[in-house]
Formats: sequence, structure tokens, C-alpha cells
Amino acid sequence: MRRIGSSPFSFPEFRGATRSLVFVNLAAFFAMLLLQMLSVGWSDYIFNRLAFDPYLFFHGSIWQPFTYSFVHAGIVGTLFELLSLWFLAGFLQQMHSSAWVNGLYAVSVLGTAVAALAIYACSGTLGFALKPVLMFGCFGGIFGLLAVIGTLYGDTEFLLFFTIGIKARYMVAIYALISIAMLFGQERMYAFAQLGGALAGWLYVLMAPRRGISFVLSERWYGLRNSYYRWKRRRAARKFEVYMHSQGRTVRFDGSGRKIDDDPDDKKRWN
Repeated sequence: MRRIGSSPFSFPEFRGATRSLVFVNLAAFFAMLLLQMLSVGWSDYIFNRLAFDPYLFFHGSIWQPFTYSFVHAGIVGTLFELLSLWFLAGFLQQMHSSAWVNGLYAVSVLGTAVAALAIYACSGTLGFALKPVLMFGCFGGIFGLLAVIGTLYGDTEFLLFFTIGIKARYMVAIYALISIAMLFGQERMYAFAQLGGALAGWLYVLMAPRRGISFVLSERWYGLRNSYYRWKRRRAARKFEVYMHSQGRTVRFDGSGRKIDDDPDDKKRWN
């Protein structure tokens, strides 16, 4: 059985998407600290505008689902989040590409925000109005990474708190049960958002390509660009046909915009 963390300070390699995600979150944390030193009032305002508040989102702050994961508060909580991010993303980095890991993290973060929006929007209709909870940190991405590890590598054994050996699937089940139990408390929006991040990560595994969403988007972009160039080529060919016809000559092109020679023995084509 594969074991992760065989020694108290054993972590995966710090490279690729893992390094990028940790450094970006760390830079955002120190930027907020620097802003607090320069101006307390402005730092609180920016923190509240970048963190995720479902009420503010429905009133115009549509950027918050994309920014809340980079907002952190407290050294201890931030340290725990970044260590968890390093551990989980680094583990997945060993078997998958950086694009795949980045896509999984982004989808999990957005899935967390969507789940929070859903329970907030439905709470009034279902008869239990919820007070909006300010959400921040990369907990949504971490839950998505954890759910994927439990799905794909459930038999991998982790050292919980660096001392207790536990399989990944059981660790995911424990965290899921804790979140479900929190649904009956005061932090039900936060708990539902966590489950949303885990669900988004699980769906990513089922639906996302092996090379990651960014690779597919780039392929689609180049495909659209090439289709545009082919359309321009066919359009130019049709114009040339009209021009040559006005000169008393007949020139034909195929559907790709290549010239069709009248002489069957002539194999030359326009490229």
C-alpha cells in the first residue's frame, strides 16, 4: 500500500502548479498585510470587496467568486491552508500535469462559490433565511483536491496529524461527515459551500480531459482561428473566380479554396 508522509516532515515535491498556487496565495496574503500597515481603513474595505459575500454578489460584486480564494486572514489559518494546498496539490502533481491540477483547483473554487450562492438564494424560498457569511481563503480548492484524491487514490494511506495512518477515502468521508453535521448548525452556508467544492472536484474528474481544461481551451481557440483562416481563403477564391470570369477565363476552386486544374495530368495545386 502506498503511504504518503512516512516521516513527520515528508511533503511532495514543490514544483509546477503546486508552487504557482502556493506562491500566488502567499503573495496575496503579504500584499494584504502590507496594505494593513499602510492604511487600516482601506485594507478592511478591500478585504470585504474581494472576499465572497452572496448578498454583495447579487448586488453587483460579480468578481468575488474569482477573488475570494486569494484573500486570507490570520497567520495560523493561512499557514494551515497553504500547507494543505502544498501537500494535496503536490500529491496530484506526481500523476497529472500542471494544467490538470490548475483546472481542478479553479473548478473547485468556483464550485464552492456556486454552492454558497445556491443555498443562499434558496434559503428564503425553503423557509430558513440565511444570513450571508463572508467567505475567504482557498478551503474550497482544498476540499476539491481532497475529494479527487479520495476518488482516484482511495487506498493511498496518509498520516493524519503526522501520526495516525488512514486511507484517503476514509479521510474524505470523515471531512464530508463533519461538513454534513455543520449543515444543522449556524455555519450551514460554509458547510454547504465545502461540499460544493468537493462535488465540483469530483465532477471535474468525470468530465475534464486528461490534459486539463486550459489545453482544451487552447485547442478550441486554435481550431476557431484556423476555421477563420479557411473561411477567408474560400472567400478570396470565390472573388478570384468572379474576377477571372469577368476577364473571359474560367477558374475553379474546391471547398478548401485550392485551385482545380482542368488538366487531369497536372498534379499541381495551390497551397
